[in-house]
Amino acid sequence: MTPIGAEPDSLNAKRDTTKASRWVCRIFAIVLLILGLALSIGGVILVADAGSAYYLITGLAFITSAVFLWRGDARGIWVYAAMLVWTTAWSLWEVGFNGWQLAPRLIGPFVLGAVLLLPHFTRLTPAPNTRKLPRGWPSFAGGLAAAIALGSVSHAFGPDAPDFPMLRRGLQSQAPAKLPEPMANNERTDWQAYGNDQGGTRFSPLADIDTTNVSKLVKVWEADMAPVNGDLNAIEGTPIMMGSSLYACDGNNGIHAFDAETGKELWRRDISNGVPQSGKPCRGVAYYKVPDANGFCSERIYAPSHNPTLVALDAKTGEYCPGFGNNGAVDLTKGVAPYPHGLFYVSSAPQVIRGKIVVGGGIPDGQYWGGPSGVIRAFDAVTGELAWAFDAGAPNRLGLPPEGQYYTPSTPNSWAPISADEKLGLIYLPVGNATPDAYGGQRRPYDEDISSAVIALDAETGRLRWKFQATHHDIWDYDVASQPTLLNWPTAKGMRPALIQPTKRGEIFVLDRETGEPIKAVEEQPVPQRDIAKGEWLSPTQPASVELPAFRGPQLREKDMWGATPIDQMVCRIMFKQSRYEGQFTPITLDKNVLIDPGSMGGVNWNGISLDVDRGLMIVNWTQVPDRIELVTREEATQRNFKIAPGLDAGGQAEQPMLDTPYGAYRVNFLSQLGIPCNAPPWGLIGAVDLVSGKLIWSKPFGSPRDIGPFGLPTLVSIPIGTPTAGGAVTTRGGLVFIGGAAEHTFRALDAATGRELWSSRLATSANATPMTYRSPVSGRQFVVVAEGGRPHYRTKPGSKLVAFAIPDGK
Repeated sequence: MTPIGAEPDSLNAKRDTTKASRWVCRIFAIVLLILGLALSIGGVILVADAGSAYYLITGLAFITSAVFLWRGDARGIWVYAAMLVWTTAWSLWEVGFNGWQLAPRLIGPFVLGAVLLLPHFTRLTPAPNTRKLPRGWPSFAGGLAAAIALGSVSHAFGPDAPDFPMLRRGLQSQAPAKLPEPMANNERTDWQAYGNDQGGTRFSPLADIDTTNVSKLVKVWEADMAPVNGDLNAIEGTPIMMGSSLYACDGNNGIHAFDAETGKELWRRDISNGVPQSGKPCRGVAYYKVPDANGFCSERIYAPSHNPTLVALDAKTGEYCPGFGNNGAVDLTKGVAPYPHGLFYVSSAPQVIRGKIVVGGGIPDGQYWGGPSGVIRAFDAVTGELAWAFDAGAPNRLGLPPEGQYYTPSTPNSWAPISADEKLGLIYLPVGNATPDAYGGQRRPYDEDISSAVIALDAETGRLRWKFQATHHDIWDYDVASQPTLLNWPTAKGMRPALIQPTKRGEIFVLDRETGEPIKAVEEQPVPQRDIAKGEWLSPTQPASVELPAFRGPQLREKDMWGATPIDQMVCRIMFKQSRYEGQFTPITLDKNVLIDPGSMGGVNWNGISLDVDRGLMIVNWTQVPDRIELVTREEATQRNFKIAPGLDAGGQAEQPMLDTPYGAYRVNFLSQLGIPCNAPPWGLIGAVDLVSGKLIWSKPFGSPRDIGPFGLPTLVSIPIGTPTAGGAVTTRGGLVFIGGAAEHTFRALDAATGRELWSSRLATSANATPMTYRSPVSGRQFVVVAEGGRPHYRTKPGSKLVAFAIPDGK
């Protein structure tokens, strides 16, 4: 019995429930208010920059809903419901039914709105002359259906949704009926060079593993290449296999030999000579058999060190070959002007041709004018003596500079893998631009001549035989970064020696490798010219390979900006509108930040392409993540303390001091505050081109966000989104494409004809290196090997292992 003057327990409970509901509503109202203010402020900025008004309108709706909910008024729910209706219509109008594009627009608002279904909100005081909330849901559902219909129709008759028109670029002329073929009929079952052959086809004639049995592949061994001392640097190298041994380099100046059957370490050699790490990780080594020689050092492994030096090791023991250079090492700094440690390195595998070892050298971007020379050199494979040097500033001087002089500083450098044609006696080198990247006003005629080009040098003399420039007066960091791929091209008059050159721009050029003349048509197309920085100039045209697809996305628009939430998507849209962007050749100026797309990762970067020789297919994996660059005066660069960052830091340094020029620069990938690309996915793709027709056979996003995400945290979502790629593919006669490449801890096998995934294996970290394959002479089994090395730039942890896969007991 309730005492006189006391309230019933049921009434107290009701009041407590009402009080709790009121505070739940108010807490939610505060969240809406904060989000509304953020959207409104950003929306005002975006509208002021002639951007979308959606975020301002939606921010005001959030604030209005928050005010009503704070007062316990059910109209707050109706305002939020109306916001969901117009958000749906606007989203479909902008991007149609593109799932990845709809996700940041709709998931957040609808998930947040689900809170309004809680009983705390259904008890709110109805607005005057309205029915209770549950009876209003049919109206909301009807409005939502109308919004979907309206948005769909508007999109269908509005601007086209983002696509990849460059991938549909058609063939202009009749193609020959016969398939292209490799430079040489390579039937070897080992893997003798970085790209398997001198022409870098990355094709293996092995078919033991094919589309019917690849699902049986299992991991059969791991080989650890972790350094004994020091921090682990990422591994990006591709091993070579000769005899019964694998030879590989790591990211810590280590060279290793392993048993090809078991993965057992045969020897390892630290070639650092006590010099700290610098430059990029080593990506490959080279093999040479000395003619008519037997015994110690008759078979040699050549490798670059971070010192930098070029070393020769006995393939059997790993001991230095004492007759090569100075006790087994050639000093690559000889003849190069002094420089801060780390600003000159060799990362790619040397190339062997006609008894010579050829190496280029890399110069980190944007450090200073007058930096190390981009000289290319050849050394006698037995003695290490300098055979010739190609110095763009002194092309007639083929030896060392006179005492007290140096190779010409700041010339374009060739840091990517090299190809060679033994029969023609030509070396083919992809060349970057002269430092610094973002300002070319101080470049000399000989810099302009070979910058961002592929060049052919005479293997005997080092003389320039021909050149083809992929980007004129490159100020966008469009280095030619991929190994040239050599094959023979069918014409009406017979086979023509050809070279395929991928580029960071995504253009694929096909040239006569004897003359440098285009085989597939190239057109010079006009590019933007206005508002350039003082002292700068621009080429009026740039070359385009019009008979093959270009592996880059369409020109960016505001609605192509992306984010994990509406807020960071809005911020990306603001950055886009506040940047200068006129396509891939937007002039770099002082007045605005500039977007560069493709960015410094490509297009096609050092991973290059691979050929399916039997089917006439070119396999291409590529990236589309723009860069954002800010050009500043020398005074501002000094105030912001832009300075040279020697060693490994120089490779990924955002600040580019560009000393001894009028400017400095700050360059980063175009990312949101969450560390996610601002452009919509996919960010990495893989596809196949029919080399006869020039048409894209298949293309698909490559890689899931399972192991990466906002703030570097894994999302655990395995849906293909297309992550940035680094590391190429290998093709086989078995109709397979083996590739790691993605920013994901997964190694895959695809059907070369269709792109369908046939097999995958999880790894300890990402495999951002090109794999290789061979047949073991011991068991007769075909093995597939890849470096499980990681890539810090993609926020995947460094790894230290080679991983081998095979079919158990299969032959």
